[in-house]
Amino acid sequence: MRCFIAVAVFLLLAGSSRAQEISSAYTQLDSDQHCAVLDRAEKGDGDWAELVCSGYKGFPVFLSYDDARESLFYGFPPQNGQRDWESFAAFNSAGPTVEWRIETNGDRELPFATIHRRFVSADPEKPDVQTEVLVVSRVGTHDGQQGCVVGYVVATSNPDANEKARRIADERARAFTCGTDQPAVESGSVPLPEVTRGGDSAPRP
Repeated sequence: MRCFIAVAVFLLLAGSSRAQEISSAYTQLDSDQHCAVLDRAEKGDGDWAELVCSGYKGFPVFLSYDDARESLFYGFPPQNGQRDWESFAAFNSAGPTVEWRIETNGDRELPFATIHRRFVSADPEKPDVQTEVLVVSRVGTHDGQQGCVVGYVVATSNPDANEKARRIADERARAFTCGTDQPAVESGSVPLPEVTRGGDSAPRP
């Protein structure tokens, strides 16, 4: 009897671990190949654009560009279409690869976070000098889960930056409350560049 109970408990625990496996998937982001323009500046109206790009299995990526700065939103925005601007004060650009953290529950796969490398100018007079930052974001879903930044890991001179970003994603993204909770910061020996938040980055009328 004891042997039977032990086997049953083992199978139950094994099934539970399989039911909530977390893994990574990777997609490419090239604005010339993977994105469609939603709106852009007319002549004399500044330098900005709103794009929607392909992401992971139907989950889109929204890229907002304004004066050599980028804000990205992953997944589905709220019903009103509003997406907050989340970027850096200095000139910056996103890297070509998006890492999606995926929770598998039986046959259901749900991306709950992304990790995306950003290149941030450290000195306006020296555009080639950049600080690399891994931005961890919560994925917006159809069922009302909001999307937003949940953490920053400065990758420059920061050992194991990718593992630190995955830990933030796995431990914080699903329970993070956008607009209330503060993003985690792992800076190492290089400080996090100034972050800018707030304002609407949804397509302009």
